[in-house]
Amino acid sequence: ALAIAFLLTGWVDETPRNWLIGLGAVALALFLITGGIGLRRFRMPTWAEAEERVDARLPGRPIAALRDTQAIGAGDSHSRYVWETHIRRMEDRSAQAAPVPPDLRISDRDVYGLRYVALLLLASAFLFGTLWRTTPEVELADGSGVVLPTGPAWEGWVEPPAYTGRPSIYLADVPPGLLIVPQGSEVTLRFYGEDHGLTLSQTFAEPPPIAEGDDAPLPGQHSLTVAQTGQLLIEGEGGAEWEIRMIADAPPEVRVAGSVEADALGEMALPFSAEDDYAVMRGRAEITLDVGAVTRIHGLTIEPEAHEPVIVDLPMPFSGDRDAFEEVLIDDFSEHPFANLPVTVTMTVVDALGQEGMSQPEAMILPGRRFFQPIAKAVAEQRRDLLWSRDNGRRVMMILRAIAYAPEDFFPNETVYLRLDFTLTRMNEMLANGRMTDEDVAEISTALWDLAVQLEEGSLADARERLRRAQERLAEAMRNGASEEEIAELMNELRDAMNDYMRMLAEQAEPQGDGTDQPQSAEDNSREITQDEIQALLDRIQELMEEGRMAEAAELMEQLNQLMENLQVTEGDGEGGPQTPGQQSMQDLAETLRDQQQLSDDSFRDLQEQFNRTQPQFGQESQPGQQGQPGQQAQPGQQQGEGQSPGSNPSGEGQQSDQGQGGEATPGDSLADRQQALRDELDRQRGNLPALSGEEAEAARDALRRAERAMDDAEQALREGDLAEAIDRQAEAMNALRDGIRDLGQALAEAEREPGQGQQEGRAEGRVEPSRRDPLGREMGNNGQFGTDESMLQGGDVYRRAEEILGEIRRRAGEQERPDQELDYLKRLLDRF
Repeated sequence: ALAIAFLLTGWVDETPRNWLIGLGAVALALFLITGGIGLRRFRMPTWAEAEERVDARLPGRPIAALRDTQAIGAGDSHSRYVWETHIRRMEDRSAQAAPVPPDLRISDRDVYGLRYVALLLLASAFLFGTLWRTTPEVELADGSGVVLPTGPAWEGWVEPPAYTGRPSIYLADVPPGLLIVPQGSEVTLRFYGEDHGLTLSQTFAEPPPIAEGDDAPLPGQHSLTVAQTGQLLIEGEGGAEWEIRMIADAPPEVRVAGSVEADALGEMALPFSAEDDYAVMRGRAEITLDVGAVTRIHGLTIEPEAHEPVIVDLPMPFSGDRDAFEEVLIDDFSEHPFANLPVTVTMTVVDALGQEGMSQPEAMILPGRRFFQPIAKAVAEQRRDLLWSRDNGRRVMMILRAIAYAPEDFFPNETVYLRLDFTLTRMNEMLANGRMTDEDVAEISTALWDLAVQLEEGSLADARERLRRAQERLAEAMRNGASEEEIAELMNELRDAMNDYMRMLAEQAEPQGDGTDQPQSAEDNSREITQDEIQALLDRIQELMEEGRMAEAAELMEQLNQLMENLQVTEGDGEGGPQTPGQQSMQDLAETLRDQQQLSDDSFRDLQEQFNRTQPQFGQESQPGQQGQPGQQAQPGQQQGEGQSPGSNPSGEGQQSDQGQGGEATPGDSLADRQQALRDELDRQRGNLPALSGEEAEAARDALRRAERAMDDAEQALREGDLAEAIDRQAEAMNALRDGIRDLGQALAEAEREPGQGQQEGRAEGRVEPSRRDPLGREMGNNGQFGTDESMLQGGDVYRRAEEILGEIRRRAGEQERPDQELDYLKRLLDRF
């Protein structure tokens, strides 16, 4: 192998003749010597050795046994029968004989692996050596000794622009004739030799400017850019001619694809479509105030100040082709001076060549937040007049002072009134110094906006917060076994907070203005409930608590909490009508997840109590019969507070043993039975899942099966008293439930987009993209929306905090001096949420 590799790699041409003869003789001698040694050591195996090799691999050596004869007991029939049976068994075994594989390992004789080195060199010689050389390299020279070149005396390439995705063309391989290339392609030609005798003529490109110094091209090299259809001619010996036909790069196009939409808070969604023959690189939308279409009344009668057009970047697809796509421009202009005024929107897109395409100006009312509370609406209108022109400053201040004339009749609390009074004081100081500056206008407009939002939302949000605090205090009283007087006081507090919240919620639902952007009325809900029914539910909770039936009262309290959550969701979503099977499945699974979380919390609480009872109190001796003795430990699954009267001591001092006192927890109240009930409910829900297909639907079913198995293991652990193991299995069940809810939401969203599917299962709420998470890695919520169902603000006002976060994202997205990567990330957040 080494000798052949030496011959094939061309070393023969570089080796002197004497060396070549010597090396050939040495290689031949080594080959003969090693071959002779091998032939001498080779020995053909005999038939007996072959049989012995095969027989040694069989159990009992049956081939050798067939040659044996019975030495003793040949005359005894019983002995002869045993011998014949043995021979038959050996015959059966010998019939199963198979060839013994040879041992071809020679690593003990080639410890350095030289055979692999020789094999590698031989393979390289076959691949890259002179075996495949078709013609020998011959140097041709004329009489003067000058070496003449072989092959073509020129080379050429055509490189289309990278954004076209087309490959480069080697002109020497293209026959003369028609050559179709995109606009902007680079044609490079090189002529070799000092006297190549070739000339270039072309009509498809402008002559390049004459460059000097380092930018000057090499002799015989030409670089041209295709700008039109024309001819390419190389004149001389071995020349060629092509007709260059240019594919013109069409400018991109963009258009508005639908009407503008807006949510209750004024966020705008404007669909558009764009296309290009290759790819749209970027785009922008320019929003200009249409002064001629403005109704010139009140503070809009004077001439407006000059405002720069609003320019926002158009969203581009995250993945896929950009030659034709549809997207939605989502942004919030509620605080902009153009909000709720006539504007024109003009979209512009740019392709990779720098060509621009512009849409027709689209006339619309720029969506902004609508205010329904009268005082909030008046404050927002005066803010608009101030932004229209600062010359409205004194008029705005006079109208706001008229609004603040009777604060006790119009303002919900003194804090809001004092905030308006402070703003008016600052505004008076600014006007006293002359005309308001840009900084003054910005300060006053921000203060008036915050005041209008507080007037619009403050009352309902405060009522919701009071209701939440009353529910928490009552739930804590249930856990601690409060007295009848305390229960009555807390129930009255809850009734008052409930009445205030329901009243303010009804006020928000009343039709106002022109009927647009109204909150959803109660008649559109899939389930109706009256104030009397809520009061009856509160009466039943109070009655159960006074009787000491805390577990039943806690269940009714949980139903009341769910009822209020549904009312809040109805207020925010504005979606009505009966639920589809898909939505019902999502809601049922969410309730099961909450119940499993509560059961896990109760299990952990029992585990803590069990540990505390096994530890003696500091400074006290463990007395027989006291709680804390091992014999007095509560059984696994027993609930806290069961068997106790409302006025009993929650610390457990003075309690008797459960044995013989009838205080033992009933099976229906134990943690194990609650876990079994949850598992049965999950099994029912799995049977009622919509008939969806696809990977997401199958993943959801698999996740729910895993959750059911984990619940079954948790139940067994609870019945065996192993609370730690039960808590681990319950955590596993909750994780599987979350996965199932997320996958089911994705499957419903996918079915909604596919024609002919999802009608009977229901549709997922919102615009959900499958197989994605939000930028923080959180899973989808119960209803298929991006986000999480877990409380991210423990005890805080979630709705107000969410609005604050969204406002901060919008503010940062509007600061164009931020890095492009950060702006792109903020835009994606706004697009999704």
